[in-house]
Amino acid sequence: MGPSAINRILIARGLRAFADGYVSLLLPLYLLGLGYGPLEVGVIATATLLGSGLLTLVVGLQAHRFHYRSVLLAATVLMTFTGLGFAACTEFWPLLLIAIVGTLNPSSGDVSVFLPLEHAALSRSVTDRERTAAFARYSLVGALLAAMGSLAAGVPALLATAFGVSQLGSLQLMFVAYAVLGLITAAIYRGLPAGTTESRTRNAPLEKSRRRVYALAALFSLDAFGGGFVVQSMIALWLFQRFGLSVTTAGTIFFWTGLLTALSYLVAVRIAKRIGLVNTMVFTHLPSSLCLIAIPFMPELQYVIALLFVRSALSQMDVPTRSSYVMAIVEPSERPAAATLTSVPRSLAATASPFLAGYMLAVSPFGWPLIAAGATKIVYDLLLLAMFRRVPAPEESARQRPVASPDHA
Repeated sequence: MGPSAINRILIARGLRAFADGYVSLLLPLYLLGLGYGPLEVGVIATATLLGSGLLTLVVGLQAHRFHYRSVLLAATVLMTFTGLGFAACTEFWPLLLIAIVGTLNPSSGDVSVFLPLEHAALSRSVTDRERTAAFARYSLVGALLAAMGSLAAGVPALLATAFGVSQLGSLQLMFVAYAVLGLITAAIYRGLPAGTTESRTRNAPLEKSRRRVYALAALFSLDAFGGGFVVQSMIALWLFQRFGLSVTTAGTIFFWTGLLTALSYLVAVRIAKRIGLVNTMVFTHLPSSLCLIAIPFMPELQYVIALLFVRSALSQMDVPTRSSYVMAIVEPSERPAAATLTSVPRSLAATASPFLAGYMLAVSPFGWPLIAAGATKIVYDLLLLAMFRRVPAPEESARQRPVASPDHA
């Protein structure tokens, strides 16, 4: 895969992140405007994660049989129909069905069917030493465009003020825009080379690295379960409830948190070169989890915003390092399956927590979901450090010699 194809993947990632950035904020507002409560918002958010996880599992395990371009194009068709479906439907059960089978994302991060396909393609195009930086660029593009998408969440208010469009109508137009972005993404993917797949004759997509991948998948699932309590839609809902914020103000806050997250990816590469991928994942994640626990106890909005900013500058440094680490410790031919089996359980594990967060917020606006998220993530960090600190990536092995078999991590 050449530079042109890599650039196409980065552009497509950016467009999808922009769409996710505003949808994650407008989704709870749209559902509240339709007369649904926090519990229903949590159910819809749960359904989107469950559907994405199941679809990604099916596609990822069978990706070695098809061209990546064909699968990616099919996913953009689904993205287009998802946007049109949410724009056209107002009843709860049809919306729930679309959430399950569609590509809607209640988080500013990517938890979709696109993820393992793009990860595998990127990892094949760079050397071991370049891999973490490549994933950092991939994450950087996503975070920057997601931040811009957060600002775009203020567009419905502008439409209402400038053109007299109703709030419901303006929100539906944003879902139509989501569908249009799906079509544009499809046009970009069409420029990818057709033969970007591994061998089609491979019958077992995951063999030698099965035990270590399963262990990582279990740990990442625990992290994702905690993260599901604080997907962007649920944090936005809490801010709406606790402080009565407007969607424009919330969008501005999430723009800056997204910008800090984007910058943190570049810092993560430098830190990983010094202390290793696993240490970077853990020692940047722990303080961010403590920030989550502290946020509900803050009496004023400015303190909440400050802690959200600190968390955003730290919590996502594990994203490029995690992706790079998974691709590093498996065989090249196993990368599509490894990416799937470490990302899909994350989506599935996160399906229950938005529902639980919605229930908690329906009972009390205190912010119990943030405490639950922080505590769960701390447990994940400590387990990851204990199990994988002696399993270095190939580029780290010269300075950190493993003393135990990685397969027994």
